[in-house]
Amino acid sequence: MGSALVLGPFVVLVAVYGGWGFSALVAVASIVILWEWLRMIGAKPRTPLLVIGAATLVVAILLLAIRPPPVAIGMVVLGAITAALVARSNPERRTWAPFGVVYAGALALPAIVLREDAAFGLVSLVWLFAVVWSTDIAAYFCGRLVGGPKLWPRVSPNKTWAGTLGGTFFGMLAGMATLYLAGVESALLAAPMALLASLASQGGDLFESAMKRHFGTKDSSQLIPGHGGLMDRLDGFVAAAALVLLIGLIRAPGAPAQGMLLW
Repeated sequence: MGSALVLGPFVVLVAVYGGWGFSALVAVASIVILWEWLRMIGAKPRTPLLVIGAATLVVAILLLAIRPPPVAIGMVVLGAITAALVARSNPERRTWAPFGVVYAGALALPAIVLREDAAFGLVSLVWLFAVVWSTDIAAYFCGRLVGGPKLWPRVSPNKTWAGTLGGTFFGMLAGMATLYLAGVESALLAAPMALLASLASQGGDLFESAMKRHFGTKDSSQLIPGHGGLMDRLDGFVAAAALVLLIGLIRAPGAPAQGMLLW
């Protein structure tokens, strides 16, 4: 709990300042997640794959400063293809190793692209934090207090339908409250977007749980005392951020933060 209380405010503070400091923090976090991913799946050779993936992520982040997001996304795809050519071991791990580059990129690119929006950059990021964190907290307490049928016991034995519904409801409310407090005028305070982001966050959590169970790993690493690895803390954020960025780019290619919040 102490680690979370320190890391959460620190991340928000860096996000408030934005700029290269925030980009550097995101770059480091994405590289750590790539390392945890390769460690989790037992990919070989791990060091060359990590170097390829890290270089890909750094170049993609640098490209965001001079090119539109699709160029950086293309760089991530190219890095994943290169990782696939380098990876060896059994066929299954060769399949999953390059996907780690994509997964790490799904953290790095959305966070930076959204934050760089001149009008709604900070609001969009705080909105995303509010939805994901509220979903996670509410799902835990609703599941503990209400109990009831399990959501997917084979993948995540502790998750219940009550927790899922409670997390979705409170995550949506948190997103709406964020826009209200920020004075953003949007139809229904963008409730459908908060709903989708909350569901995506829980889907990302289930996805990582399924991966860890499949590869026989309890935690992605032990970097955060009492909380496992960074990927264990950011799995929901990765999925939600990737989804809302995609929607934002479809609706407003030049201003994705506005595209996801203004309806």
